[in-house]
Amino acid sequence: MAHPKRKTSKTRRDKRRTHYKAVAPTIATCPVTGEAHLYHRAYWHEGKMYYRGQVVIDKTAEVEA
Repeated sequence: MAHPKRKTSKTRRDKRRTHYKAVAPTIATCPVTGEAHLYHRAYWHEGKMYYRGQVVIDKTAEVEA
């Protein structure tokens, strides 16, 4: 089993940990609906699924019919 020869200093430990950080998700705003959503993802808005500003699935027609 590995056994450290010297104690790792706080500075060295913290320098190593600088790369472990949370990344904020990139949020896009749809020009058609104004809804905030993740980039390259489809999203629901008022019973319709949008992707790249176009309706992909329309659930409102199925519910009314």
